[in-house]
Amino acid sequence: MNEQAKQLIELVNKKNAEINSKFISITSGKGGVGKTTFATNFAYILANKFNKKVLLIDADMGMADVHIILNIRPENNIKNLLSGKKPSEVIIRTRGIDILPGFSGIESISDLEDYVIARLIQDLSNFSQKYDYVIIDTAAGISTKVSSFVRASSKSYVIFTPEPTSLMDAYALIKSLYKIYRYGNFKLVANMCKNKNEALNSYERLNNLAKKFLNKSFEFQGWVLFSQNVQKAIRQKKLISEEYPSDDFVRNLINIASKETQEKIEVSDESFWRKVLKFLKNK
Repeated sequence: MNEQAKQLIELVNKKNAEINSKFISITSGKGGVGKTTFATNFAYILANKFNKKVLLIDADMGMADVHIILNIRPENNIKNLLSGKKPSEVIIRTRGIDILPGFSGIESISDLEDYVIARLIQDLSNFSQKYDYVIIDTAAGISTKVSSFVRASSKSYVIFTPEPTSLMDAYALIKSLYKIYRYGNFKLVANMCKNKNEALNSYERLNNLAKKFLNKSFEFQGWVLFSQNVQKAIRQKKLISEEYPSDDFVRNLINIASKETQEKIEVSDESFWRKVLKFLKNK
Protein backbone atom coordinates (compact mmCIF):
# COMPACT_ATOMS: atom_id res chain seq x y z
CA MET A 1 0.00 0.00 0.00
CA ASN A 2 1.49 3.34 -1.04
CA GLU A 3 1.59 6.39 1.22
CA GLN A 4 -1.21 8.19 -0.60
CA ALA A 5 -3.56 5.22 -0.20
CA LYS A 6 -2.70 4.97 3.50
CA GLN A 7 -3.48 8.64 4.04
CA LEU A 8 -6.81 8.30 2.23
CA ILE A 9 -7.84 5.30 4.33
CA GLU A 10 -6.82 7.06 7.55
CA LEU A 11 -8.88 10.08 6.50
CA VAL A 12 -11.94 7.87 5.93
CA ASN A 13 -11.43 6.19 9.32
CA LYS A 14 -11.20 9.58 11.02
CA LYS A 15 -14.37 10.75 9.29
CA ASN A 16 -16.22 7.59 10.34
CA ALA A 17 -15.10 8.07 13.95
CA GLU A 18 -16.43 11.63 13.91
CA ILE A 19 -19.77 10.69 12.35
CA ASN A 20 -20.29 7.58 14.48
CA SER A 21 -18.79 8.88 17.71
CA LYS A 22 -21.36 6.87 19.71
CA PHE A 23 -20.54 3.54 18.00
CA ILE A 24 -18.58 0.94 20.00
CA SER A 25 -17.90 -2.40 18.31
CA ILE A 26 -17.47 -5.45 20.51
CA THR A 27 -15.31 -7.89 18.58
CA SER A 28 -12.89 -10.79 19.04
CA GLY A 29 -10.36 -12.83 17.14
CA LYS A 30 -12.15 -16.12 17.81
CA GLY A 31 -15.42 -17.46 19.17
CA GLY A 32 -15.93 -18.76 22.68
CA VAL A 33 -14.39 -15.79 24.52
CA GLY A 34 -17.66 -14.38 25.88
CA LYS A 35 -18.03 -11.55 23.37
CA THR A 36 -21.82 -11.57 23.09
CA THR A 37 -22.31 -12.06 26.84
CA PHE A 38 -20.03 -9.07 27.37
CA ALA A 39 -21.88 -6.96 24.78
CA THR A 40 -25.37 -7.65 26.14
CA ASN A 41 -24.43 -7.11 29.78
CA PHE A 42 -22.34 -4.04 28.95
CA ALA A 43 -25.33 -2.51 27.13
CA TYR A 44 -27.60 -3.40 30.06
CA ILE A 45 -25.25 -1.76 32.57
CA LEU A 46 -24.85 1.41 30.50
CA ALA A 47 -28.64 1.71 30.31
CA ASN A 48 -29.63 0.67 33.82
CA LYS A 49 -26.69 1.71 35.98
CA PHE A 50 -25.55 4.83 34.11
CA ASN A 51 -28.95 5.91 32.72
CA LYS A 52 -27.71 6.02 29.12
CA LYS A 53 -29.91 5.57 26.08
CA VAL A 54 -28.45 2.48 24.39
CA LEU A 55 -28.99 0.70 21.09
CA LEU A 56 -27.56 -2.83 20.92
CA ILE A 57 -27.05 -4.13 17.38
CA ASP A 58 -26.57 -7.85 16.76
CA ALA A 59 -24.24 -7.74 13.75
CA ASP A 60 -23.06 -11.35 14.03
CA MET A 61 -24.30 -12.14 10.53
CA GLY A 62 -25.62 -15.69 10.26
CA MET A 63 -24.84 -16.64 13.88
CA ALA A 64 -26.91 -14.10 15.82
CA ASP A 65 -27.73 -15.00 19.41
CA VAL A 66 -28.28 -11.74 21.32
CA HIS A 67 -32.01 -12.51 21.21
CA ILE A 68 -31.35 -15.92 22.78
CA ILE A 69 -29.38 -14.43 25.67
CA LEU A 70 -32.12 -11.83 26.20
CA ASN A 71 -34.89 -14.44 25.78
CA ILE A 72 -36.82 -12.50 23.15
CA ARG A 73 -38.44 -13.68 19.91
CA PRO A 74 -38.09 -10.97 17.28
CA GLU A 75 -40.48 -10.95 14.35
CA ASN A 76 -38.08 -8.78 12.33
CA ASN A 77 -34.31 -8.43 12.20
CA ILE A 78 -31.52 -6.36 10.72
CA LYS A 79 -32.19 -7.72 7.20
CA ASN A 80 -35.68 -6.18 7.22
CA LEU A 81 -34.07 -2.73 7.18
CA LEU A 82 -32.80 -3.55 3.70
CA SER A 83 -36.29 -4.38 2.47
CA GLY A 84 -37.66 -0.99 3.41
CA LYS A 85 -38.68 -1.26 7.04
CA LYS A 86 -37.80 1.62 9.33
CA PRO A 87 -35.51 0.98 12.32
CA SER A 88 -38.40 1.88 14.64
CA GLU A 89 -40.38 -1.02 13.12
CA VAL A 90 -37.61 -3.54 13.71
CA ILE A 91 -36.17 -2.49 17.07
CA ILE A 92 -37.36 -4.28 20.20
CA ARG A 93 -37.16 -2.62 23.60
CA THR A 94 -36.38 -4.81 26.59
CA ARG A 95 -34.67 -4.28 29.95
CA GLY A 96 -34.19 -0.60 29.19
CA ILE A 97 -32.24 -1.30 25.97
CA ASP A 98 -33.24 -0.93 22.33
CA ILE A 99 -32.29 -4.10 20.44
CA LEU A 100 -31.76 -4.44 16.70
CA PRO A 101 -31.85 -8.24 16.29
CA GLY A 102 -29.57 -10.12 13.95
CA PHE A 103 -30.35 -13.22 11.90
CA SER A 104 -29.17 -16.81 11.69
CA GLY A 105 -28.65 -19.11 8.75
CA ILE A 106 -25.61 -19.67 6.56
CA GLU A 107 -27.60 -19.00 3.39
CA SER A 108 -28.37 -15.48 4.63
CA ILE A 109 -24.76 -14.38 4.79
CA SER A 110 -24.10 -14.60 1.06
CA ASP A 111 -27.16 -12.41 0.42
CA LEU A 112 -25.44 -9.43 1.99
CA GLU A 113 -22.80 -7.95 -0.27
CA ASP A 114 -20.28 -5.50 1.16
CA TYR A 115 -21.96 -2.49 -0.45
CA VAL A 116 -25.23 -3.53 1.22
CA ILE A 117 -23.49 -3.59 4.60
CA ALA A 118 -22.13 -0.11 3.87
CA ARG A 119 -25.64 1.15 3.10
CA LEU A 120 -26.96 -0.46 6.26
CA ILE A 121 -24.28 1.25 8.36
CA GLN A 122 -25.15 4.59 6.76
CA ASP A 123 -28.83 4.12 7.65
CA LEU A 124 -27.90 3.21 11.22
CA SER A 125 -25.62 6.25 11.46
CA ASN A 126 -28.53 8.52 10.57
CA PHE A 127 -30.86 6.78 13.02
CA SER A 128 -28.44 6.60 15.95
CA GLN A 129 -28.29 10.29 16.78
CA LYS A 130 -30.83 9.96 19.60
CA TYR A 131 -28.69 7.41 21.48
CA ASP A 132 -25.86 7.94 23.94
CA TYR A 133 -24.23 4.66 22.88
CA VAL A 134 -24.62 2.23 19.99
CA ILE A 135 -23.10 -1.13 20.95
CA ILE A 136 -22.36 -3.42 17.98
CA ASP A 137 -21.84 -7.12 18.63
CA THR A 138 -19.85 -8.23 15.58
CA ALA A 139 -19.06 -11.73 14.41
CA ALA A 140 -15.85 -13.31 15.71
CA GLY A 141 -12.77 -13.48 13.52
CA ILE A 142 -11.66 -11.61 10.43
CA SER A 143 -14.00 -10.92 7.52
CA THR A 144 -15.02 -7.94 5.40
CA LYS A 145 -18.36 -7.82 7.21
CA VAL A 146 -16.63 -7.62 10.59
CA SER A 147 -14.21 -4.99 9.31
CA SER A 148 -17.08 -2.88 7.93
CA PHE A 149 -18.73 -2.56 11.34
CA VAL A 150 -15.43 -2.10 13.17
CA ARG A 151 -14.22 0.63 10.81
CA ALA A 152 -17.55 2.42 11.16
CA SER A 153 -17.06 2.63 14.93
CA SER A 154 -15.27 5.33 16.86
CA LYS A 155 -13.68 2.59 18.97
CA SER A 156 -13.65 -1.19 19.21
CA TYR A 157 -13.34 -3.36 22.28
CA VAL A 158 -11.32 -6.49 21.48
CA ILE A 159 -12.40 -9.26 23.86
CA PHE A 160 -9.80 -11.94 24.60
CA THR A 161 -9.05 -14.54 27.26
CA PRO A 162 -5.71 -15.56 28.84
CA GLU A 163 -5.56 -18.63 26.56
CA PRO A 164 -2.57 -18.43 24.13
CA THR A 165 -4.80 -19.17 21.12
CA SER A 166 -7.14 -16.34 22.09
CA LEU A 167 -4.24 -13.90 22.41
CA MET A 168 -2.86 -14.87 19.00
CA ASP A 169 -6.28 -14.65 17.34
CA ALA A 170 -6.90 -11.24 18.92
CA TYR A 171 -3.53 -10.04 17.64
CA ALA A 172 -4.29 -11.42 14.16
CA LEU A 173 -7.56 -9.45 14.11
CA ILE A 174 -5.85 -6.24 15.21
CA LYS A 175 -2.99 -6.74 12.76
CA SER A 176 -5.35 -7.37 9.84
CA LEU A 177 -7.52 -4.31 10.49
CA TYR A 178 -4.51 -2.09 11.10
CA LYS A 179 -2.40 -3.29 8.17
CA ILE A 180 -5.20 -3.35 5.59
CA TYR A 181 -7.46 -0.53 6.76
CA ARG A 182 -5.16 1.52 9.02
CA TYR A 183 -7.77 1.18 11.76
CA GLY A 184 -6.27 1.35 15.23
CA ASN A 185 -8.97 2.54 17.64
CA PHE A 186 -8.82 -0.58 19.77
CA LYS A 187 -9.43 -0.97 23.51
CA LEU A 188 -8.40 -4.32 24.98
CA VAL A 189 -10.59 -6.27 27.42
CA ALA A 190 -9.41 -9.44 29.17
CA ASN A 191 -12.29 -11.82 29.90
CA MET A 192 -12.68 -15.06 31.89
CA CYS A 193 -9.69 -14.26 34.11
CA LYS A 194 -8.80 -16.00 37.38
CA ASN A 195 -7.57 -12.78 38.96
CA LYS A 196 -6.27 -9.31 38.21
CA ASN A 197 -2.66 -10.44 37.79
CA GLU A 198 -3.62 -12.95 35.11
CA ALA A 199 -5.63 -10.25 33.33
CA LEU A 200 -2.76 -7.74 33.39
CA ASN A 201 -0.22 -10.34 32.26
CA SER A 202 -2.48 -11.34 29.36
CA TYR A 203 -2.92 -7.74 28.33
CA GLU A 204 0.85 -7.15 28.43
CA ARG A 205 1.50 -10.18 26.24
CA LEU A 206 -1.03 -9.04 23.65
CA ASN A 207 0.00 -5.41 23.73
CA ASN A 208 3.69 -6.32 23.49
CA LEU A 209 2.95 -8.15 20.23
CA ALA A 210 1.33 -5.00 18.88
CA LYS A 211 4.24 -2.83 20.02
CA LYS A 212 6.84 -5.18 18.57
CA PHE A 213 5.28 -5.89 15.17
CA LEU A 214 2.94 -2.95 14.57
CA ASN A 215 4.72 -0.25 16.54
CA LYS A 216 1.37 0.43 18.23
CA SER A 217 0.22 0.33 21.84
CA PHE A 218 -3.42 -0.13 22.80
CA GLU A 219 -5.20 0.93 25.96
CA PHE A 220 -6.32 -1.64 28.53
CA GLN A 221 -10.03 -0.95 28.98
CA GLY A 222 -10.43 -3.46 31.78
CA TRP A 223 -10.80 -7.06 32.83
CA VAL A 224 -13.57 -9.45 33.84
CA LEU A 225 -13.37 -12.39 36.23
CA PHE A 226 -14.50 -15.84 35.22
CA SER A 227 -17.84 -16.62 36.87
CA GLN A 228 -19.88 -19.81 37.00
CA ASN A 229 -22.95 -17.59 37.22
CA VAL A 230 -22.54 -16.53 33.58
CA GLN A 231 -23.53 -19.95 32.23
CA LYS A 232 -26.09 -20.36 34.99
CA ALA A 233 -27.79 -17.12 33.94
CA ILE A 234 -27.70 -18.12 30.25
CA ARG A 235 -29.38 -21.45 31.07
CA GLN A 236 -32.01 -19.52 33.01
CA LYS A 237 -32.44 -17.23 29.98
CA LYS A 238 -31.54 -14.22 32.08
CA LEU A 239 -28.70 -11.71 32.19
CA ILE A 240 -26.12 -12.18 34.91
CA SER A 241 -26.33 -8.42 35.49
CA GLU A 242 -30.01 -8.88 36.39
CA GLU A 243 -29.95 -12.16 38.23
CA TYR A 244 -26.62 -11.84 40.07
CA PRO A 245 -26.01 -8.07 40.37
CA SER A 246 -23.40 -8.45 43.12
CA ASP A 247 -21.30 -10.99 41.17
CA ASP A 248 -17.69 -9.90 40.59
CA PHE A 249 -18.29 -10.33 36.85
CA VAL A 250 -20.91 -7.58 37.03
CA ARG A 251 -18.74 -5.37 39.23
CA ASN A 252 -15.91 -5.65 36.70
CA LEU A 253 -18.27 -4.67 33.89
CA ILE A 254 -19.47 -1.68 35.89
CA ASN A 255 -15.83 -0.58 36.25
CA ILE A 256 -15.36 -0.84 32.47
CA ALA A 257 -18.57 1.12 31.86
CA SER A 258 -17.46 3.72 34.40
CA LYS A 259 -14.18 4.14 32.53
CA GLU A 260 -16.07 4.50 29.25
CA THR A 261 -18.58 7.06 30.50
CA GLN A 262 -16.08 8.77 32.82
CA GLU A 263 -18.79 8.61 35.47
CA LYS A 264 -18.65 6.89 38.83
CA ILE A 265 -21.52 5.14 40.57
CA GLU A 266 -21.80 3.59 43.99
CA VAL A 267 -22.00 -0.19 43.80
CA SER A 268 -24.14 -1.38 46.69
CA ASP A 269 -23.16 -4.58 48.46
CA GLU A 270 -26.32 -6.47 47.54
CA SER A 271 -24.79 -9.75 48.62
CA PHE A 272 -24.67 -8.41 52.18
CA TRP A 273 -28.38 -7.53 52.17
CA ARG A 274 -29.25 -10.87 50.68
CA LYS A 275 -27.44 -12.50 53.59
CA VAL A 276 -29.40 -10.34 56.04
CA LEU A 277 -32.74 -11.27 54.43
CA LYS A 278 -31.80 -14.94 54.42
CA PHE A 279 -30.86 -14.72 58.10
CA LEU A 280 -34.17 -13.03 59.00
CA LYS A 281 -36.20 -15.59 57.04
CA ASN A 282 -34.49 -18.44 58.88
CA LYS A 283 -35.15 -17.00 62.33
